[in-house]
Amino acid sequence: MRPSRPAPAPPPPAAPRTPAPRTARLPRGARRLQLLRAAQDVFVAQGFHAAAMDDIADRAGVSKPVLYQHFPGKRELYLALLEQQVDELTDRVREAMAGTESNRERVDGAVGAYFDFVDADGEAFRLVFESDLRNDPDVRRIADRGARQCIEAIAEVIAMETGADPERALLLSAGMTGLAETSARWWLARKGTLSRDEAVSLASSLGWRGMSGFPLREDAD
Repeated sequence: MRPSRPAPAPPPPAAPRTPAPRTARLPRGARRLQLLRAAQDVFVAQGFHAAAMDDIADRAGVSKPVLYQHFPGKRELYLALLEQQVDELTDRVREAMAGTESNRERVDGAVGAYFDFVDADGEAFRLVFESDLRNDPDVRRIADRGARQCIEAIAEVIAMETGADPERALLLSAGMTGLAETSARWWLARKGTLSRDEAVSLASSLGWRGMSGFPLREDAD
């Protein structure tokens, strides 16, 4: 008869589960910015419909109740983020144009602002230009507001340079902003074939030469 084997030793007790790390307490404004950045990452990667508040809370390292303290729902969070990014684009355009008194350099700066916006970390431009909620009235209103503000800023330069009346200047400016946006997105998709500065120069030169077909103001000198 074989001798019986000793009973196996019991497994060591499992280590206590460590909860997922949570971020330290932040002032309300700083927390809001952190949540918006986390939401940007999730919305850009997944789109509005596939994203969940759980994903955003996890990305931010906070609990869902903390997230809901700042934003009552996913749609409100998306709209707040869209507002932030539209303001970012319009601020870039205005600052670029305010940095010089040369109208040609103002146009260069405005076009460059679009390139810098699409090339910024996080691809937030996709929320402004490629939103999967474009048919939502509030999303459309915010996006249209941003487009209108950029168009109006550039239209002032066109009016000064060509003497065009306000409506014609706005129409020409809408073409200029469309050129800037489309060129910037095309360049980003093929990044590496042209430098940023060369691409901006090509796009802004096209727009400027188009403007040169209109009579200059008599006092343009």
